[in-house]
Amino acid sequence: MRTGVWLVGARGSVATTSIVGVLALRAGLTGPTGCVTELPELRGPALPAFTDLVLGGHDVVATPLAKRVEALAAAGVLPGRLVDALAGELAGVEEELRPAPVGGTQADRIDAVARDLTEFRERHRLDRVVVVNVSATEPVVAVQPAHHDLPALRDALAGPADVLPPSSAYAYAAFTAGCPYVDFTPSTGARLPALAELAADRGLPYAGHDGKTGETLVKSVLAPMFAMRHLAVRSWSGVNLLGGGDGATLAEPAANAAKVASKQRVLGETLGYVPEGDTRIDHVAELGDFKTAWDLVTFAGFLGTGMRMEFTWHGCDSALAAPLVLDLARLTAAAHAAGRTGSLTELAFFFKDGLGAPTHALADQWTLLREFVAGLHAGVAR
Repeated sequence: MRTGVWLVGARGSVATTSIVGVLALRAGLTGPTGCVTELPELRGPALPAFTDLVLGGHDVVATPLAKRVEALAAAGVLPGRLVDALAGELAGVEEELRPAPVGGTQADRIDAVARDLTEFRERHRLDRVVVVNVSATEPVVAVQPAHHDLPALRDALAGPADVLPPSSAYAYAAFTAGCPYVDFTPSTGARLPALAELAADRGLPYAGHDGKTGETLVKSVLAPMFAMRHLAVRSWSGVNLLGGGDGATLAEPAANAAKVASKQRVLGETLGYVPEGDTRIDHVAELGDFKTAWDLVTFAGFLGTGMRMEFTWHGCDSALAAPLVLDLARLTAAAHAAGRTGSLTELAFFFKDGLGAPTHALADQWTLLREFVAGLHAGVAR
């Protein structure tokens, strides 16, 4: 199943690491460590192989992909040996990267993106293209009446003012071009009623949002432990320190607030109440693409005895995120091939705030994911 993976923010750290990962896997230069879809419980015939993935994307910057790879290798994110080993393959992907459209109305720019997606699919004779947003986090969008009605949205897009944030404009373009959409960021993406209507009209699935790669991943494991042991969590506070482009973006208060809201939701949903405390995100440029999170949890046990727990998470954001981006592209492509439409709630395992997630507990999400993928494989076997 030849599948296009179109990356929005294609020259960013996560996208670049994803691209190098696909090329290295295809060349046999690395193993699939971190790729959930390569676990025995999920591997199977419904998923496109890594050799079937064709890469392209948009970005607002024009830094050559080879330069981005060199920078990530120098920062210790990518193995330096891959820079030269994959030079030819990287040049091929470079030819499939396009500048983000500018000028005209928002409708004009959406049409330009949809044309790029359609031409990409036709040029490579792809069965389908999955659009994955890995661009910078946006502030929370101000709700407009046009967001709730597809005909009204179409009319508004032709006007002089932008009515959709970039992530939602890309979702609109993806659906227009017949492509499933995945939002790996906390941005609005497809989370608007008018876009859900458009996806339903086109018979397309979508998933999101905000990839779960670090502190929130740990929370989704620990919070159910406290709940199942009937221990009362009194406070849960966290400090996140990160550098790189994501850290710089999150230094902006509105984008920071959107990210924090996504990170905090797991506690209230899992515990059934919101303990005291908050999550803080600070930009430390020196950390580059690496991040550190420190959390302090205070809780009470039998007879009200007070106790505490602390944990520290040190991780490389791109190395944690990239395999999940590939997982989501493969799973969403398989869901599209199986005729699934609308929000793929079973993919909540991968997200901090999964669309329509029935649970935020990682173990429960894992069960739902395994059942979902088993159904996809069974459908191919019939």
